[in-house]
Amino acid sequence: MKTLNIIKIGGNVIDNSENLYHFLKDFTALSGYKILVHGGGKVATQLAETLGIETKLVDGRRITDIETLRVVTMVYGGLINKNIVAQLQHFGNNAIGLTGADGNFIRATKRPVAAIDYGFVGDIDEKSVDGEGIGKLMEAGFTPVFSALTHDGEGQLLNTNADTIASALAVALSGMFETTLIYCFEKKGVLIDINDDDSIIRDIDPVRYEELKKKQIIHSGMLPKLDNAFTAIACGVKAVVIGRSDDLGELKQSKPFGTRLSKNI
Repeated sequence: MKTLNIIKIGGNVIDNSENLYHFLKDFTALSGYKILVHGGGKVATQLAETLGIETKLVDGRRITDIETLRVVTMVYGGLINKNIVAQLQHFGNNAIGLTGADGNFIRATKRPVAAIDYGFVGDIDEKSVDGEGIGKLMEAGFTPVFSALTHDGEGQLLNTNADTIASALAVALSGMFETTLIYCFEKKGVLIDINDDDSIIRDIDPVRYEELKKKQIIHSGMLPKLDNAFTAIACGVKAVVIGRSDDLGELKQSKPFGTRLSKNI
């Protein structure tokens, strides 16, 4: 079975042009099929402020009213996505920039209003992604670059969490490719001591994960990310890796990179 790496990058890469340049160079050097997923970093917030549009966050999640949706569409699907695609072309990677609406690759449903109205935010499930269509695109020689935008099939774009999109893509494509999902963020991996960057836990399986939670070594903000990771693994993804974007080149050199989550150590 052919290998596929799906890599999600965050603001620590997007907001720094030098970091982004080196990351995309390392990304291009990876062998096999690959997909890049990105959000918007601070750029959407900065543009909204320039336009006099208030940014509203609840528990770190952006409330997406119609004006905010226009901003994130311009920034995620336009400025950031096309800048990434242009740089990848420079490195010889035939990238194609996409939202979920392109090719009808990722459909979502507008999040229902409960205690909080998140506005034009999309939720996706296991039926949302057209894995076969995306697979054909890669087989044709393209590297998909997905921004954090989906659609509802009725003409409405929706702002959707980039971590969730990356996970859904990995699950949908795991039947056709030996798929590894890689989350790049500012730390070297899951750490025993948050203040010691070298205290990396290299491998975690479900049994060890429960032990680490009981000992409070893993807690708070890392819990949702790791819970989602093990859910993806249970759905057919080979492994999930969490590591620092600066170190991505170590994968090409077959060196240890980040923390690897899998069914068995």
